[in-house]
Amino acid sequence: MAFNFALIGAAGFVAPRHMRAIRDTGNVLLAAYDPNDSVGVLDSYFPNADFFTEFERFDRHVDKCRRATTGSAISYISIASPNYLHDSHIRFALRSGCHAICEKPLVLNPWNLDALEVIQNESGRQVSTILQLRYHPAIARLKQKVNASATKQKRWSVDLTYITPRGKWYSQSWKGDSKKSGGIATNIGVHLFDAMHYVFGRSHSQVVHYIDHSRAGGFIAFEDADVRWFLSIEQADLRLATKSGESFSYRALTLDGELIEFSDGFTDLHTKSYEEILAGRGFSISDCRSSIETAAFIRNTPPSGIVGDYHPLLRGLARKNMFA
Repeated sequence: MAFNFALIGAAGFVAPRHMRAIRDTGNVLLAAYDPNDSVGVLDSYFPNADFFTEFERFDRHVDKCRRATTGSAISYISIASPNYLHDSHIRFALRSGCHAICEKPLVLNPWNLDALEVIQNESGRQVSTILQLRYHPAIARLKQKVNASATKQKRWSVDLTYITPRGKWYSQSWKGDSKKSGGIATNIGVHLFDAMHYVFGRSHSQVVHYIDHSRAGGFIAFEDADVRWFLSIEQADLRLATKSGESFSYRALTLDGELIEFSDGFTDLHTKSYEEILAGRGFSISDCRSSIETAAFIRNTPPSGIVGDYHPLLRGLARKNMFA
């Protein structure tokens, strides 16, 4: 059975992954909305989709589809809008009688999750979020390895690194505004923190060693691991981590000194996510709570400075005086 979809945020970076997932799961995108009209990518997936640049007209169209008797009702609304609008757009989907599939982060603040759960229960519809790293083969193997050692009460030592350089446009966009994006820990880090929660259990304590608009580093003690983490959008950090800087990004962790890289295969997991959601096995509001709490803590906690148990790259950057 094919489902009808609508998409909020059709011009964004991640929107094509949602379009592809809708198509590859055998469903139909009936309508899309974005205030920016640079959405020619629709032609590659759903050229017949209705498109709106005004939310009021999109709202009217979704309601019109809901009331029609020709089988054009929209079952799912996919949300790929700026982070700070996710909460509102999820609410819109539920009020429209649709299930919501939302990009990470589901919301910026943990307390917003409680209100969403109430509205979800009232609506009888489901809110699902994209936590695609849980499906990454490297993360799946890591979880199997950790689970296999659970009876040995082993505690792992982990260095987590994610460097994805961004140009000058970044700071001028909503992503560079921490009130809209949640800052670097939320915008690029929240799905990594989710993966760590997924593999190593809940966190017991955290320290933020350093944070600014383009870098952050800290320490999290999980149930089964001590994780030193580092996030960056600086090209110089990519060169420092890879010794060449020729890659577009670097995602890796060391587990007791063993390097596990997952830079590749990161962008092809939305279709898998959609398959699981449509089969009733998607990730819910409660599944993302821990990672959102972690990102919010980092955003709102004054850094301690580069002391204690910190990520190795922080030491290297401090030596190079790159924090000045």
